[in-house]
Amino acid sequence: MAIRVTVWGENVHEQTSKVVAGIYPEGMHQAIAGALNRAGGVTATTATLQEPEHGLTEARLAQTDVLIWWGHAAHGEVSDAVVDRVCHAVWSGMGAIFLHSAHFSKPFKRLMGSPCNLTWREAGERERIWLTSRNHPIAAGLPDHFELEHEEMYGEPFGVPEPLETVFISWFQGGEVFRSGLTWRRGAGNVFYFRPGHETYPTYHDPNVQRVILNAVTWAHNPAARLQDPGAAPNVPVDKAPEPITERGPRLHGDGDGGFR
Repeated sequence: MAIRVTVWGENVHEQTSKVVAGIYPEGMHQAIAGALNRAGGVTATTATLQEPEHGLTEARLAQTDVLIWWGHAAHGEVSDAVVDRVCHAVWSGMGAIFLHSAHFSKPFKRLMGSPCNLTWREAGERERIWLTSRNHPIAAGLPDHFELEHEEMYGEPFGVPEPLETVFISWFQGGEVFRSGLTWRRGAGNVFYFRPGHETYPTYHDPNVQRVILNAVTWAHNPAARLQDPGAAPNVPVDKAPEPITERGPRLHGDGDGGFR
């Protein structure tokens, strides 16, 4: 069966900037989804900030194998209830891919548990993206390096937890470097961050960038059944212990009581 992808786009710059609208007349989210659908093996649909519940209802997330997130100007407008819902889906086994300025999105910062800060410069610099792991599935079919003629610079230090793997490192014309392709596991969910994608440049039309995102979708997909309650912390009664034990001291909780949260 095809991998079910939801491409979530903030869809603000496309409505307010003629430059962005000229590059992405149907929105960045539609450009990404269109490239995935043309590649085959993926069924990609879109959702935006402006839709009810930002297009990410419980039912929609239940039918999403991998969620792709792009945000920038309106991180604060994302409902905390939707953030909770997205993180719960990731912990349950949904894959998640965060692009470019989504490093400051609410879901990414919550999943990382860190500031996710970095240095930046908007000057249309050349970005050279180097593979650091040739055999990684996300790097499949790519050259050892590729270039984007115009991009926004992101520079180290990048305030995220140590990743499972670093798949790409970027060098910029001004001299900075950045870990631009990183993976993590959060609960049962696979998470990938990919740096390129500034809105005023045609990054998501680039074939190599499209290949990375397609590869990342395949990597992030977890075919196993979702965990029903990834945050469960059950109180195990004495008589249910795997080995026989005798209760030896006072306790605060009774059998079946939930813990404090």
